[in-house]
Amino acid sequence: MLAGTVPTSDEGVVSAVCDAYSSIAREGARPEYSEAVAEAFGYTVEQLKSIPSESHMGLSCGNPVAMAFIREGETILDLGSGAGIDVLLAAQKVGPKGQAIGLDISADMVNLARKNAFKQGYKPPQVVFIQTKLTQPLPVETASVDCILSNCVINLLPEAGKAALLRETYRVLKSGGRLVVDDIIAKKSFPDTVRSDLAAYIGCISGAVQLEQYRTLMKDAGFTDALFVETGGDLEVYKTAEPTGGCALPSSPSTKCCAAIASPLPQTNIGNLNEWAASYQIYAKKISSDNAAAEKSPPALNRWWDAYPKDNLTSGDVASLLRDPDRSDYVIIDVRGDDRVGGHVRGSVQWRADAFLGELDKFYDEYGKTKQVIFYCGSSKGRGSRCAAWYQYYLNGKGNTVSKACVLEGGFNGWRYPDLVDGTNSL
Repeated sequence: MLAGTVPTSDEGVVSAVCDAYSSIAREGARPEYSEAVAEAFGYTVEQLKSIPSESHMGLSCGNPVAMAFIREGETILDLGSGAGIDVLLAAQKVGPKGQAIGLDISADMVNLARKNAFKQGYKPPQVVFIQTKLTQPLPVETASVDCILSNCVINLLPEAGKAALLRETYRVLKSGGRLVVDDIIAKKSFPDTVRSDLAAYIGCISGAVQLEQYRTLMKDAGFTDALFVETGGDLEVYKTAEPTGGCALPSSPSTKCCAAIASPLPQTNIGNLNEWAASYQIYAKKISSDNAAAEKSPPALNRWWDAYPKDNLTSGDVASLLRDPDRSDYVIIDVRGDDRVGGHVRGSVQWRADAFLGELDKFYDEYGKTKQVIFYCGSSKGRGSRCAAWYQYYLNGKGNTVSKACVLEGGFNGWRYPDLVDGTNSL
């Protein structure tokens, strides 16, 4: 059980939430519990069977995908994406020409979501998960998103964070874009004993605001047409849950009695949760005066690959490898196409960026046991970093810790060792 009081600073609140949900990501949740909660808040058995069981952890309070009317080719953004349940369901709808983006504060949740996406065969940029604080400006371009989802997350932000995030959602939505939020809303004013209860806050209750306050936050953000619908979900399901149509695991081997399946959320002593709060689904559209301002929306993520881990090596680092006769545990990959004027770093192997994503399986078979795989293009701010991100994503999905994706800083344009440059034509 998580004990203590809610931190007094906004930064402390955000940190406490991050720590709690990171712990849940690391420890996991019982599948029986997760399925019971998911079904209680509107996910169908078919939806849950279509995605990895680890992508839903019993942390939802609704099913925003069901009412978002997502269409093929759209760009979808999920705020507080957790282990990836709503992003993966949205990805099924947007298809290969669309994009589903998840943002979450917890590195552990982001890593788990990426593994779940890998299991489904999704690769960036179709499905992208980024670690970021939702209380800060979102790493998403203005007027670039068709639909924003959020599922039981906004209530976890401090009040100023709630307002800031809703303003950001209005900014990144395209004109006419829609917002579908499932959240917990307070039924009444909370006494200090409830408002300061850390377990109740982490459990999505004591951080909730009342309906009129939520309406004001939406209006102040620019959403003048927000519709609030109480869903009637039973919040007591968070405390314990039993799978649909049956009971939980036996409480002991010697009895047939059923034991409740423990929730990964911290438990509080404030009583029946339904007396304090209720689950709502909130719908809104961005109605802007510049409806026809942009014929073509910008990509939502200008450089999605920056969110994926990879090592940077200087020209000196790589030159030292090339000059060391005892080192053979690396390979240098030139991802340029026909723009290789001036030659290439000695010993480079060409693997064109425009074909790299489709050949990841083949590339991994060849270099999956190589310690350092060093990518470069002209400057390595684009193609080199992008291919490195794809490779590292693939390594993580495979659980491979032997090989590592690296990027040559400055690329070939920044290479300062003419004695370590080969031919000007083919590799």
